[in-house]
Amino acid sequence: MGGFFGVISRQDCVLDIYFGVDYHSHLGTYRGGMTIYDEVEGFQRQIHNIENTPFRTKFEKDLTEFKGTSGIGCISDSDPQPLLVRSHLGLFAITTVSAINNYDELVNEYFSDHGHQFMAMSSGKVNSTELIAALINQKDDFVSGILHAQEMIDGSATILILTKDSIIAARDRYGRLPIWIGKNDYGHCVSFESFAYTKLGYETVYELGPQEIVKLTADSCETLSPAGDEMKICAFLWTYYGYPNSNYEGRNVEMFRYKSGEIMARDEEKRGERPVVDYVGGMPDSGIPYAVGYARESNQAFSRPFIKYTPTWARSFMPSLQSVRNQIAKMKQIALPELIKDKKLLLIDDSIVRGTQLQETVEFLKSAGAKEVHMRSGCPPIMYSCRYLNFSRGKTDMELLARRIIQELEGDEGQKHVAEYSDASTERGKCMLKAICEKLGFDSLGYQTLDGLIEAIGIDPEKICTYCWSGKK
Repeated sequence: MGGFFGVISRQDCVLDIYFGVDYHSHLGTYRGGMTIYDEVEGFQRQIHNIENTPFRTKFEKDLTEFKGTSGIGCISDSDPQPLLVRSHLGLFAITTVSAINNYDELVNEYFSDHGHQFMAMSSGKVNSTELIAALINQKDDFVSGILHAQEMIDGSATILILTKDSIIAARDRYGRLPIWIGKNDYGHCVSFESFAYTKLGYETVYELGPQEIVKLTADSCETLSPAGDEMKICAFLWTYYGYPNSNYEGRNVEMFRYKSGEIMARDEEKRGERPVVDYVGGMPDSGIPYAVGYARESNQAFSRPFIKYTPTWARSFMPSLQSVRNQIAKMKQIALPELIKDKKLLLIDDSIVRGTQLQETVEFLKSAGAKEVHMRSGCPPIMYSCRYLNFSRGKTDMELLARRIIQELEGDEGQKHVAEYSDASTERGKCMLKAICEKLGFDSLGYQTLDGLIEAIGIDPEKICTYCWSGKK
């Protein structure tokens, strides 16, 4: 995924950008970057690796060197950025949150006109943000260039550009990710997350529509290109990515998760499938509000049978070796024996993607004496790798637990019936649940339905992207 934050002000704004970007650290784990502009010093830029050290720690030493009244910064889960670009459009900084499915085709097309080149990364690939900048530079102005780039890209591109006198923000053509505008007495900010700027004393003034492009100065927010009619905002913002106090399209993340848990409990009761347990708990941390809602609706006790130890193990996915990541995940789980031994437990996670850590969690709980472990997922079975953002993006859909189980049950024939397997009321759906339970050691398994998820979000279903569950664009 990734996130960004920018400020343009009548006073020095380096600290606001620093803290604003840091508040997006839940969205990326690879690189952090800041670019500041000052009339005297010009553009100042720094990019750091944040795989094992938080953004705030890495950039603290840079604060004394940065100076300026405008700037942008990002947390990136892919390529190093922001980039500084010099072209016929002038000198500007650019950062993006993007996913480009036709990456090779675009690069090859650009190379077909002799005389063009890109800086290659160590992998040999071109930085995606540099590719987007190149597409923008094919036109005579930023607005035409941004619209051209978004039209050419199969995927998504949310873009932030810093020039010498303004910040230009462009939401993806289908609004898959949000962009918020805030204001204080000295200027404007632009942000992926609204809570990032409210903590800094800014008030919300605007939320961009899909494909809308705005220009910010310290004194104004001007629409350069109007919003489009079609939106497909990512449902995983509410399901997993969004921080609890984030809001998208007027819907709060934490409230969605409570509601989703309530809907799961309500629907299971209607079907006669809700187990009687001693405790309902959530997988730390994003599964906890689902469990609160489920427990509240089902009138069963909520508890935390194990705690995630985060002071020294804040991120389990940083080390390059999978074996080390798995070991860290185990080290983070601290059991409360009084809430586990001889108890029947129902646990809820926000999603089940590959299932590796869930299997280890069940083994961990049963080795601690749990009598039963029932598992629930806050979203439907993930059947398709995301084409539009960097969630569940793998080399093949077979990396996903549900698709692997289908392959084990029916081979290639099963892949023709993915929609049926997604429906727990069908025979194929029941077989998949049973097979996952046997494989991972659950006493029962249930998924939120797609209808239940959409009900919990509470906006027009036509405006929500559910591709990873339905396969429908």
